[in-house]
Amino acid sequence: MQPPRPMDIGIIEDDHIMGKSLAQRFELEGHKIVWWKTGSDALNANDFLEKDIIVCDIRLPDITGETVMRQAGRNGLAPPFLFITGYGDIDQAVRLMQLGACDYMTKPFEFDDCMNRIIRNARGSEKEKSTTPTLGQSMEMQVLEKNLIKFGQTDLPVLITGESGVGKESAARFLHGQSSTSGHPFMAVNCAAIPAELLEKEIFGEEISSVDGDVKPHRGYAERAGFGTMYLREVGRVPLPVQAKLMELIDTNSFTRMGGTTAIGFSGRIVVSDSSDLKRAVSEGQIWDDLLFRLSVLSVDISPLRNRPEDVMWLLPQMVAAACRRQGQLPKTLSTRAEEFALAHEWTGNAFEMRNRVERAVALSRDEELEFADLFPESEFEDNYPQEFPSLAEVREMAEKRQIIRALARSDGQIGTAAKLLGVSRTTLWDKMTRLDMSSKERSQS
Repeated sequence: MQPPRPMDIGIIEDDHIMGKSLAQRFELEGHKIVWWKTGSDALNANDFLEKDIIVCDIRLPDITGETVMRQAGRNGLAPPFLFITGYGDIDQAVRLMQLGACDYMTKPFEFDDCMNRIIRNARGSEKEKSTTPTLGQSMEMQVLEKNLIKFGQTDLPVLITGESGVGKESAARFLHGQSSTSGHPFMAVNCAAIPAELLEKEIFGEEISSVDGDVKPHRGYAERAGFGTMYLREVGRVPLPVQAKLMELIDTNSFTRMGGTTAIGFSGRIVVSDSSDLKRAVSEGQIWDDLLFRLSVLSVDISPLRNRPEDVMWLLPQMVAAACRRQGQLPKTLSTRAEEFALAHEWTGNAFEMRNRVERAVALSRDEELEFADLFPESEFEDNYPQEFPSLAEVREMAEKRQIIRALARSDGQIGTAAKLLGVSRTTLWDKMTRLDMSSKERSQS
């Protein structure tokens, strides 16, 4: 694979033979190389953060490769990290991938394989342009992004479901950003926060007659959305009379303000979400089934954070960094123990709970590194977890197994199709299923 342009590559490797070999080969390929023999030398270099990619050994004489990556990422401008590891360090390499490393290689490796990984992951690569996760790095969230990108090419209504805090509004905003009208307003309406008697006025507007006979219009969210998106959060809380007006809006692309008689055109898109069981709401008479049919022409469901451990470790450091900026504090990192507890935690409140825990931890901790007790200060917290605490490798295996089962279910048990969904070869998928000791029932589950 020929790189599209010469790259600026940084090498952090204390082994003289390995470092010299990599530097020479990269230079022969036409790339600019800087080779540091310690992590501290790399971090102190003026041009360290400007590299297109860093090739780093996990074990260094002064600090670990993980420490280098963490410190580089404190300002959010860290280059991609490709780690070199020995066989015994694979668990740590997997952990580094969860923390944001782009890839890792196990010694010994072929130079061509190393070069291909660099080309795929370096700054400016097609992978960086097209696959940088916006909603999450789990396969489920990547599939969600792809579906929303497709939905963005239409103007049909979209229904987003999932527990409170899973990221429904983030998904709605992502969808808005994929549409041809992304430059127009995104009007978010929390239907649960507005009194029922005021919802019609807030959504559709009102025409108010003054004492002198003049009509002063109050423009609602539908009108202010223009060609953009009107996003109704907790749509199941909308009163039935207002639901009837929503159906009319969808059917005719027009509406009338309260107290008015003139139809106003609606050129935007309707996106709605709800955290409750809407089918049950229909059976209980809380929402018109005809409205639900119209709203769910296109629909997605977002699973809870506890089912997406990859996204826990993707989201948590981002929230810590954001909280530090918001509170005017120096950047903080997470201890290994804090990360382990985060992976094992149920996150019943999803991202809302995570944000609250992080904000409190950042506000109260005076240390540079957040410990598990900062995030989970509950009394007797450790008693809530089994004595046999799952290792990171075990958590990763559980996540892999769950994703394989989902892919097989979506592909009706077809190994080849499931492999494509997972982005691996058929042989690799079969080997993973064998290694994970998946039963024949699980392999054919649909």
